[in-house]
Amino acid sequence: MRRLQGLVGVVALVALWWLLAVTVFAGGGAVPTPWAVLSGMAHDGWAFYWPNASATLGAALQGFLWGNGLALAVAVVVLLVPRLEAVATQLAVISYCIPLLAIGPIILVVFGGQAAVVFLAAISVFFTTLIGALLGLRSADRASLDVITVYGGGKLAKLRHVQVISALPSTFAGLKISAPSALLGAIIGEYLGSNDQGLGVSLMISQQQFQVSRTWGLALVAGLIAGLGYALVAVVARVVTPWSSGRSV
Repeated sequence: MRRLQGLVGVVALVALWWLLAVTVFAGGGAVPTPWAVLSGMAHDGWAFYWPNASATLGAALQGFLWGNGLALAVAVVVLLVPRLEAVATQLAVISYCIPLLAIGPIILVVFGGQAAVVFLAAISVFFTTLIGALLGLRSADRASLDVITVYGGGKLAKLRHVQVISALPSTFAGLKISAPSALLGAIIGEYLGSNDQGLGVSLMISQQQFQVSRTWGLALVAGLIAGLGYALVAVVARVVTPWSSGRSV
């Protein structure tokens, strides 16, 4: 039922797009019809989209791994050393609140090139995963933790046998949101001119040249990749945490 509802939503969105293109925005050229966008994508072909998409996807994947890996490590450290919680939380909030377009030029000057794209992708996912992991680690069953204590287990034993398992559902919820966020961070980094290839670079060039159909096509490809990333993490979450699949988002 949920998949059917999602399909109906997509069809309704495309229908609305088509209706607006032929009525409200007809003649202006700013909103092409879906068919015009698909025709433009077919004309540009695999040779245009794949190199750009793969460059952005590679940077987003690196940022996804770095940002989430750091977030998970910080969450574990905070759990073992509670005094660090305030500092870690403040840093996470700062990373979330700083606009990427504001910090992007600074990162570009400091790191330059591909490293700046990866950094922006990493900072885009840090907050979400850290908060999800912390909430999950703290949701561990108190009785199970007491059993570990009775048998002489310490913090590491509680973490390994109880808290990590308890944290998996909320951590995967954060990872699902992080997948599109990493792609967005990478595109913004490319859009700021820190690379010579990628979806962000192609979007900027197509906008400057007023290639409307190509701009919409690139946006559509970016949306599809983001959706696939979310879906891939969701599938992994369903396999790893089958007990929480009924309440996953």
